Amino acid sequence: MAKRLIPTFNRILIEKITAPAKTTAGILLPESSNKLNSGKVIAVGPGSRSNDGKIIPVSLKEGDTVLLPEYGGSEIKLQDKTYHLYREDDILGTLHD
Repeated sequence: MAKRLIPTFNRILIEKITAPAKTTAGILLPESSNKLNSGKVIAVGPGSRSNDGKIIPVSLKEGDTVLLPEYGGSEIKLQDKTYHLYREDDILGTLHD
């Protein structure tokens, strides 16, 4: 059975991007250089509510690449994959090519 997690409120489901363990020339990189704090947005909640009850939409969309804090978020495992759930306020920014 396929599962799809839809975050609540202003939460964002992210799959962290793993850095390559080798260069294109075949040189093995140390584990400390593989740490990237970026990820791809998989799912986005509807947004938070203002004091008067209106929904404030999340500024990110599925497919965005984002910069993540070193610590934080909740780790979630779905179908043998590991995801992280962050609040929109925790996201540091978006990355563009």
